[in-house]
Amino acid sequence: MKIVNYCLVTCGLAIGLMLTSCEKKGDEGLREHPNKGSVVVENGKVTIQPAEYPGAIRNPMMGFREFIGPGIDPKRAEYPFPYGTLTKEYMQWDMLEDNAGDGVAKIIAYSNHRWAGVEDINMKVIPRIYIVWMEPWHGGVAKNVYTNHPDDLNGWHWPSDIPGQVRVNDNVTPITGGYFDPTFQDRVKALVAKAGEAWDNDPRVAYVEMGIIGEFGEHHDPDITTYWAPHDEPQHVPNRTWIPGIEKTLGDAFKGAFKNKKVMVRYAYEFKDYEFGIYWDSWSQPQEKVRGYDEMKKLGDRWKKQPIGGEITWNWGDLSKFNSFEAVVADKETREYTIEQIRNLHCNHLGGITWANFNDPNFAPNAEILQKAMGYRYLVSDFSYPTKIVANTPFNVSFKVTNTGSSPFYYNWPVEISLLDKITHEKVWSKVLTGVNVSEWMPGDNWNVNTNKYTTPPIANSVDKQITLDQNLPDGEYIIAISVLDPAGMLPSLRFAVNNYFEGGRHPMGYIGVNKDITAYEISSKEFTDMKNDKTLKYKLNK
Repeated sequence: MKIVNYCLVTCGLAIGLMLTSCEKKGDEGLREHPNKGSVVVENGKVTIQPAEYPGAIRNPMMGFREFIGPGIDPKRAEYPFPYGTLTKEYMQWDMLEDNAGDGVAKIIAYSNHRWAGVEDINMKVIPRIYIVWMEPWHGGVAKNVYTNHPDDLNGWHWPSDIPGQVRVNDNVTPITGGYFDPTFQDRVKALVAKAGEAWDNDPRVAYVEMGIIGEFGEHHDPDITTYWAPHDEPQHVPNRTWIPGIEKTLGDAFKGAFKNKKVMVRYAYEFKDYEFGIYWDSWSQPQEKVRGYDEMKKLGDRWKKQPIGGEITWNWGDLSKFNSFEAVVADKETREYTIEQIRNLHCNHLGGITWANFNDPNFAPNAEILQKAMGYRYLVSDFSYPTKIVANTPFNVSFKVTNTGSSPFYYNWPVEISLLDKITHEKVWSKVLTGVNVSEWMPGDNWNVNTNKYTTPPIANSVDKQITLDQNLPDGEYIIAISVLDPAGMLPSLRFAVNNYFEGGRHPMGYIGVNKDITAYEISSKEFTDMKNDKTLKYKLNK
């Protein structure tokens, strides 16, 4: 057996050299070298232990979630957005459908307008349909006076054929019109069905937030149910503080319309008869612990199938003592409290960072800590393959994946094994593995704040597949690589947390002979690309 650590290449040595102090031989096995990978060659098989990538990773559908208000918030100069691959898109009802006769084509056209180009920077959107930004009794106005931008989110966005709301300011009189018009719930059903046709197979959509009801579409003012007291009135009044029957109307409509996309709702104590994810928009806020955090904990293992996300809203409650997101996470106690919630609720993504300065050297390390805690973080190890393969003859590839993050990845994207040209690193052959479900690679559970580890640690998921090189390649030396593809275009997208990385999204593991015996299997770390600097990833739309 030959064991060679990657520290050799940093000294300019190759595997074929004599053993050094970095190398062990015989029965003593592989020594652990912090953040240094290794190569083991034995009985015609190569086993790679890649070094773990030390930094946070910009990965699909996880981490920091952006929000850009059209006409108000300038888009960042950085490309892609810092860490994030998600952006919230508030979608005004009247822009998607101004009357009952408008069809799916209008929703598609407006979505194309608002989301133009997201595929080119590997971004996915989380759309939330809403009607009211702020109600007039909370200071809201029909139209924003600060901008004439046609896509402005502020104001009220009722379709033209639903009568307006009439509210008496006495805390007891039901409201008429708007949410309480007799036609409203049937219109909701029809709109959601159209949105499902437009978005359920759109690769730009990551998850769908239910929205529609209440200010900002956040399911309060009015409420969905009477489970919790009204936000700012003394007691619940049907057709005033809440909408009787709307929970089932929305639950059935979204369940029926979205078979492929994950749906998220605002509060964990509602929609108990449905398996929806949650967008909790008050992370780290002590005032919301009982209403938010504790209720979400009651969902048990819901996080294994449905995304848990939301935002840190720092302009109210105890967090109002901070004047920026950077200040929130700079505070050690608040940062640790946030990480505890992320880990225990298995948070997939968080917003509230739209105005944060990711170039601030004081903020950058705190941002990295949070990004590494959120979502999934897949560490690949024990990657094994034959030293030589022959065309049209089956061979085995095996590896293990451990999720050291907080959530799984929620869609089953394909895992690809490929052969790359040794010099150009271009793909010359590939095979998608069958029977591998990346959404089943779970993190640990039950976070221990004293050890900063899950008391139930994540397991190493073993994959062992037989594949065949079904193409006649020139005899020679190639690179064997692994990648996870976005089905939209079948391009590499999801990255593993290892240093072995080439620009474009593939993880090179080692050299392999095709119809030829070779003697060196280790790839020099000098050939690797830092994932943080790779801005080439994208996906394709079906047109």
